Amino acid sequence: MKPLADCKLYAFVDTAYLHGRAPELVAQQLCDGGADLIQLRAKTSPPAEIRLMAEKLLPVTRRANVALVINDHLEIARELGAEICHLGQEDFFDAGHEHVSVLRTPHSALRIGLSTHAPEQAARAVAAGADYVAIGPIYATGTKPTAKPVTLDYVRWAAANVRVPWFAIGGINLQTIDAVLAAGAPRICVVSAILNAPDVAKACAEFRQRLD
Repeated sequence: MKPLADCKLYAFVDTAYLHGRAPELVAQQLCDGGADLIQLRAKTSPPAEIRLMAEKLLPVTRRANVALVINDHLEIARELGAEICHLGQEDFFDAGHEHVSVLRTPHSALRIGLSTHAPEQAARAVAAGADYVAIGPIYATGTKPTAKPVTLDYVRWAAANVRVPWFAIGGINLQTIDAVLAAGAPRICVVSAILNAPDVAKACAEFRQRLD
């Protein structure tokens, strides 16, 4: 797997945007299009279903040498040996955790990513040992309709202050990507702009080109 610092395009298999497609088929298209990381996000699915989906995704991502990220479900990530687990502020700090080391079992290589929505949250996440942080949502986004956009100011702050790998997220599409990159983002997360495209692999490749 690529080191996180070398990853630029973070894509998603989000069940809200599958439109009846098989998760493993979408994962293969994302790999074909050049995604460096793929997160399985299934906000409305029960854990048993998420586990089954993850079991189908892992052979696809491993063949492509792409890290699989499990959103929210630490136990599933641990049990299946997924490379990364992504947690929100409420799943980590509000649950009483202070450092990511408490989430790793002995000899575990599991990496932990944390969502952040403000400079103080990013600083706290870095101090807690997060392997990467997500910076956003930059723009209004249907994936988090109630979240207030943090704007490009937060991207500029992260570019100047965050020393672990970080990814800009939220409303990034082919119309907004140039402004996000110009603000200093070295890495991006893209959800709906890829998953709602008629050709997922092609859309993914277009983002990849802009990043490279």
